[in-house]
Amino acid sequence: MNLLPFANLPTYKPRRFVPGKLDLGDWAQLAPLFDQLETRSATCATVAELESWLVDWSELSAALEEEGSRRYIAMTCHTDNAAAEQAYLQFVEHIEPHTKPRQFQLEKRLMAHPLRAKLPLPRYEVFLRDTQNHIELYREENVALETEEAKTTQQYQKLSGSLSVQFRGEEKTLVQMGKLLEEPDRALRQEAWELVAQRRLKECEKFDDQFEALLKLRERIAKNAGFGNYRDYAFRRMGRFDYTPADCVKFHDAVATEVMPVVRELQAQRRQQLGLDRLRPWDASVDPLNRPPLQPFEQVGDLVSRTQQIFDQLDGELAGGFRQMQSLHLLDLDNRKGKAPGGYQSTLAESRLPFIFMNAVGQQRDVETLLHEAGHAFHALAARAEDLLPYRNNPPIEFCEVASMSMELIGAEFLEKFYPRAEANRARRTHLEDIIKILGWIATVDAFQHWIYTHPAHTRSERAAAWNLLMDRFAGDVDWSGHPAARAHLWHRQLHIFIHPFYYIEYGIAQLGALQVWANAKRDKVKALADYKTALALGGSRPLPELFVAAGCKFQFDAATIRPLVELAQNELAKLPVA
Repeated sequence: MNLLPFANLPTYKPRRFVPGKLDLGDWAQLAPLFDQLETRSATCATVAELESWLVDWSELSAALEEEGSRRYIAMTCHTDNAAAEQAYLQFVEHIEPHTKPRQFQLEKRLMAHPLRAKLPLPRYEVFLRDTQNHIELYREENVALETEEAKTTQQYQKLSGSLSVQFRGEEKTLVQMGKLLEEPDRALRQEAWELVAQRRLKECEKFDDQFEALLKLRERIAKNAGFGNYRDYAFRRMGRFDYTPADCVKFHDAVATEVMPVVRELQAQRRQQLGLDRLRPWDASVDPLNRPPLQPFEQVGDLVSRTQQIFDQLDGELAGGFRQMQSLHLLDLDNRKGKAPGGYQSTLAESRLPFIFMNAVGQQRDVETLLHEAGHAFHALAARAEDLLPYRNNPPIEFCEVASMSMELIGAEFLEKFYPRAEANRARRTHLEDIIKILGWIATVDAFQHWIYTHPAHTRSERAAAWNLLMDRFAGDVDWSGHPAARAHLWHRQLHIFIHPFYYIEYGIAQLGALQVWANAKRDKVKALADYKTALALGGSRPLPELFVAAGCKFQFDAATIRPLVELAQNELAKLPVA
């Protein structure tokens, strides 16, 4: 049974090296291809032959990456399906442990090749830099540890995806319960919030056990690679050549000084509008004038068709890409029990096509999420012509998020496709306020991970205390009395901490880039969109600061950069009517 929402996809290019009927889940069939590549590397007598070898290597890597992506997609779409889980784990346990050392050997052969220095620059500058970095970090003993890490993160996905509650006689997923936090009835909101909090706390020990297992694995991985702590290892592994942990601390400090005063002003305004003496956790999402929740759509099909109308009005090329995704069934957007939480865009590396996964329940946030993930999809489509897989599929994450967050802001100009003008303005206001507020959450999650991995021997109580101090600094004026355990374990809901360690500061860096793209679009939309698409087409072929420049942005995230962008958001908020 095919568990994927899509079936046979068109190939972007015919295979020239990998056999067409190869079983990508059978290592016995894969090993000879790596043997051939190793043998051929020694016979490359010209730069052209070496470049052709690189393309064949990329073809094999893309086929393998797409196979892994397909199995991951099936597993996250059906976390309760044993066959999907087993297929994913089979690839993680029996294919990836073999491919990693073979890829390492190919990387070493490239860097030792006598013609490597003659590969033309700047074409291969980033590729060679990243390859050298992989070689320096690779340790054979870490392959088994990384396999165990992947298996443990899958168990976190499975546990998270399984959670549901009985609410007034009806079973609901936690994502569906989130919609109730927009209801004007405060007692209902509190009931819904507390029910979800209690459900999560029932699994508190399991979540902590899973995280501590991951923590120990990551500490061993870092130590094996010669690093004193996992943070420093992660920065190298993620290719953060253009900023340091100290720069992240500057970002945290800038958020504290430039953003948090505005967050507290917005919270005070919300409290006054709601007529409350204090804000509680269940008061954060409701409309401050107690209007019913925005209802942008009832059926997922409406979400898709109206988003298509936004892209039709915005840009013909982008609109065509989104239409193609629909025709190929590359969207799985509805929420259901057994589906992993969250949302993501995954690029199918060989087909060179994007797939979008999310959990839509009829909220305005769903509209923003689809615009966001579509931005990632446009990035994948823009770079399709690139034959080097690392350039095509692995641009710097900090810039990937510029692609997605920019689309949220630019697409919001056309929210009348979902609402009358007054409600569209209400959605825009909420979005801008959320951008300001999310910077505090980003600083919290990032600073928490810095603390965790530089205090490896900490206890659970120390971890909770560190989290609470960060909440004090970055959560603003919300009263959590009566719910100390829920506050201390709020981080359990942030899947990045479990699955993608240190992948979160990117959202903050990218948000500043996206605000700059948006500011550019306000001055000259045609040029801003042209620059945006030009930068996306570069994929990962240029260093991170150059990608920002190509999109018309500065790669800076200190107080001097943040201040005018927060002021821009405030000025736009002032133009939008409150009622």
